[in-house]
Amino acid sequence: MEAITSLTTRAVPLKRSNVDTDQIIPSDWLKRVERTGFGAGLFAEWRDDRDFVLNQPQYAGAEVLIAGENFGIGSSREHAVWALQDYGFKAVVAPSFGDIFRNNATKAGLIPVKVEAADAAVIMDAVIQDPTVEITIDVENLVVELPAKGVKCNFELDQRSRQRFINGWDDIDLTLRFEKEITTYEASRHGWMPITVGLAQ
Repeated sequence: MEAITSLTTRAVPLKRSNVDTDQIIPSDWLKRVERTGFGAGLFAEWRDDRDFVLNQPQYAGAEVLIAGENFGIGSSREHAVWALQDYGFKAVVAPSFGDIFRNNATKAGLIPVKVEAADAAVIMDAVIQDPTVEITIDVENLVVELPAKGVKCNFELDQRSRQRFINGWDDIDLTLRFEKEITTYEASRHGWMPITVGLAQ
């Protein structure tokens, strides 16, 4: 996945709490067999409302979503993360996340930026008042900042996930870090043990 040490961009304020994965990407979109194209279905039911925030031109091109507490609760569908990424988001800032959504996000490369509720409210208000304001998410130092508004706060991210983003490691990359040890182990296995390589199809 793409390495991200720091991200500076504009943000979209989604002033809603308890947004579940079915609201992020409705179940009828799960019939797709590809991992791409889900951006068109992001918040599909809400986007029928002309006043919904994603339909407002001043937020076009923003790469950070600001949301309320408990973002991404509900089912375990990875498609919720894929839809946000396919639309163009690289991070979501919220006071709390659904556990499974958060885990899916860190594995796919979407930064779940968990901030204190008071900080989230300040950030949300700043973006609503000024859609042009830039937000910086510093993954190395675990800091969120809106310099033009004098806003700066820390965010929570476990060390393992932080290293994933900084180095661009997905699950395969994490495994390949131990390639030498794996090769040594495979070479020491007894010949009578089962193998999967070279078997007849």
